[in-house]
Amino acid sequence: MRWALVRVSLAVTTMVVLAFAVPLGLVIQEMARDRAFANAERQAAAIGPTLSITTDRDQLERAVASTQAGAAGRMAVHVPASDGTGGRKLEIGTRRAAVKDLATTQRIGRASITDVADGSALLQPTALGSGRIAVVEVYVPEVEVGTGVTTAWLVLAGVGAALVVGSVAVADRLGVRMVRPAQRLAGAAQDLGEGRLGARVPEEGPTELRSAAVAFNSMADQVVHLLANERELAADLSHRLRTPLTVLRLNAASLGTGPAADQTRAAVEQLEREVDTIIRTAREAKPQTRAAGPGAGCDVSEVVRERMGFWSALAEDEGRKVRLAGVDRPVRVPVAGPELAAALDALLGNVFRHTPEGTAFSVDVHNGEDAVIVLVSDAGPGIADPEAALTRGNSGATAGSTGLGLDIVRRVAESTGGDVRIGHSVLGGTEVRVWIGLGSPRKDLRAGRGSAPSGAGAAVPGAGEARRCEAVRTRRRRAAVRRRSAVPCGGARSCSVCAAVRRALRYAAVRHSTRSAPRPVIPPPAARPGR
Repeated sequence: MRWALVRVSLAVTTMVVLAFAVPLGLVIQEMARDRAFANAERQAAAIGPTLSITTDRDQLERAVASTQAGAAGRMAVHVPASDGTGGRKLEIGTRRAAVKDLATTQRIGRASITDVADGSALLQPTALGSGRIAVVEVYVPEVEVGTGVTTAWLVLAGVGAALVVGSVAVADRLGVRMVRPAQRLAGAAQDLGEGRLGARVPEEGPTELRSAAVAFNSMADQVVHLLANERELAADLSHRLRTPLTVLRLNAASLGTGPAADQTRAAVEQLEREVDTIIRTAREAKPQTRAAGPGAGCDVSEVVRERMGFWSALAEDEGRKVRLAGVDRPVRVPVAGPELAAALDALLGNVFRHTPEGTAFSVDVHNGEDAVIVLVSDAGPGIADPEAALTRGNSGATAGSTGLGLDIVRRVAESTGGDVRIGHSVLGGTEVRVWIGLGSPRKDLRAGRGSAPSGAGAAVPGAGEARRCEAVRTRRRRAAVRRRSAVPCGGARSCSVCAAVRRALRYAAVRHSTRSAPRPVIPPPAARPGR
């Protein structure tokens, strides 16, 4: 805009200067010509009285020499033949005009101007005492005709150039006054888009830009207010979990001693730590999903083995075949371990939630030069609309699902410059490919994809977290039942009593996860005598 204003001002001022300076210069040139010939007419008129009295050569020469033009050798007098001249033509001075021009002037009796070498000649007819017409010739050089014209053109050019420069300078200042507020507004909008929520714009400049700055600052304040409310809401909702966690911890403390009781108490402590992390993260300005510092991150193989060991109890209980591949060697990625574990829990929780019991699944880790790919495949019915499944909050018609699990996975992948793809697996169901980049993260891959603001995205537990808690309860209770019942079958799936116990445990776990306030854990029913 600034240079556009400068160009427009330059063009308009140049046209105005040319429109006024060129005609003015031509007028000055014509005035200089008229001034030169008016002076020549005065010189010719000065000798007229002498010609009307006498035609004597000596007297005429003295009269011609007394004039300025005659003294300079630029005046000539042409007297026709008469009795006073002895019947001969009399010429005083140097003739420059042609003979026919002189004859024409004598015949018409009117002054005329004719071109001669290096200038012009004024031919002024003058009546003699004898009634004949004499012609006074005054030579006007070209230099005298153009006297002052060059200076006038230079002055006009200088004034025009000064006007052009002045108009350009004024236009540039006006352009700066208009452009700088617009540039500050654009920079603040870019900073706000990159997550710097403190970006504001000074409310200055033209009226329109001041109004835009006021609107932008109001919008930024509203965005900060909404994000703060969302973070506080997430923290408050997470804080509400402390009461049921306290009851759960008391129930775990009443289990006594033994491996199952210790594992239950450890799981409760881990859940409390997760809730504390959620509250702290929700109150931060921006959650950190990418590990900070050189060499930071986690081992994908270790995290996958640890989480699969966690989910294996539920997989065994539901009769699912599990396959692991690519976890026999360390694979480092620039992602914090808890974040990667939460992403894996979300994926595996979706497998258990959205596929029938007995459905096989697999987890593969592929290590490349610039990325690590984690594949979670299952033999279930698949996903009809993969794009919709990746949309945050879209849980379809599935009861108990918040639609946040895949968004958590996508956010972790995109924090490293990777992405998440959903396709068909070789097992016949769904394959979720998590591409974790090993290079620099992309600036912002979440724009325009319907994601929530970053202030609360990482802190909201999704379906994977609920399924993880359910799996912990199920696995611990099943171990306690087997240890207490000591039935001869050892908990085989063919035993009807054990099957009934497992169904009761699953029913109790589901009811416990859906109740708003927890109650003391009810011990599972013991096996009937004689079985």
